[in-house]
Amino acid sequence: MATLESERVKLTPFIPSEHAKEYAERAKANPELHRWYPFNLSNLDAILTTVELRIRRDPTGVLFTIIDKARGNSVAGLIGLINASPTNLSVEFAWVLVFPEFQRTYVTSNAVGLLLQYCLELPTASPKPGLGLRRVQWTTHTLNEASYNAAKRMGLKEEGVLRWTLVLPEGKEGHGIPIREGDPRICNPGQDSIMLSFCADDWENGGREEVKKLIDRKL
Repeated sequence: MATLESERVKLTPFIPSEHAKEYAERAKANPELHRWYPFNLSNLDAILTTVELRIRRDPTGVLFTIIDKARGNSVAGLIGLINASPTNLSVEFAWVLVFPEFQRTYVTSNAVGLLLQYCLELPTASPKPGLGLRRVQWTTHTLNEASYNAAKRMGLKEEGVLRWTLVLPEGKEGHGIPIREGDPRICNPGQDSIMLSFCADDWENGGREEVKKLIDRKL
């Protein structure tokens, strides 16, 4: 997997031996970062296991480390893609996480924008060819305002709410709807998810230019 980069941000494939320890330390100091993740990442072992099972062994996903080139190549967070479908020319954002000191800066818009460019540009595009996908989607917990706002800011369009999409680990925040008696996982809350997308026609009808503006903005 190639490295993707703009003037200020670089996305490089997440390599556990290089990136996992620092990520675990930063996450431990900021436990709220994993509040809306649908799995528990409480320590380094949990992070390594989850990345191995959910990303590295899954040919439909990839995880990137976000590098802030403008601040001494500091590690700024993670961002990934999952559920890639060559048949349907689609993919889904995942693991979008930016450390607190890099939030409300150019980092998120650059990281998301780079992946949108990579996914939606045609393979024949120059100077930066892409995958030529037709659909890039983003799903988030209905209560996760930060994720929803980030997606909307980058131009993704809301399509609706998908009900009971996930069974969450015990202790995670669900949608608050009571679970019926006799449910086989009565102790695990449920999640409703907002679905958003950025499609090829959006990209060709002004989306490309809007994303470039967000990447280039001087903040």
